[in-house]
Amino acid sequence: MKITQCLHTALLVSDLDRAKHFYETILELSPAPRNLNFPGAWYQIGDYQIHLIANTDFVGGIANREKWGRNGHIAFDVDNLNELEQRLQAEHWPLQRSSSGRAAIFIQDPDGNVIEINQL
Repeated sequence: MKITQCLHTALLVSDLDRAKHFYETILELSPAPRNLNFPGAWYQIGDYQIHLIANTDFVGGIANREKWGRNGHIAFDVDNLNELEQRLQAEHWPLQRSSSGRAAIFIQDPDGNVIEINQL
């Protein structure tokens, strides 16, 4: 047996509309089709998907508040990290720069799910 690819990551969100605003407006992800009868939203990134699953009882958060990258997280590559940083700053969205000095930042979605953004 050999794993051949990663298909998707599922993230719990407490407020689907708020999460959709973040993923569609801040991160500019495109919605993907979904035919399921529970609340959620799918986003396509190349051959990979992010699945947001709504759970109004979900209470997110992070264990390591000083170093966001030392929590469970998902990582994305972008073609222009400076452009994203400017958009995040305009929205007053908190971020942490990578302490390694590489071109990477860490942000949290509205439910505290950590996202690493790199420019490789």
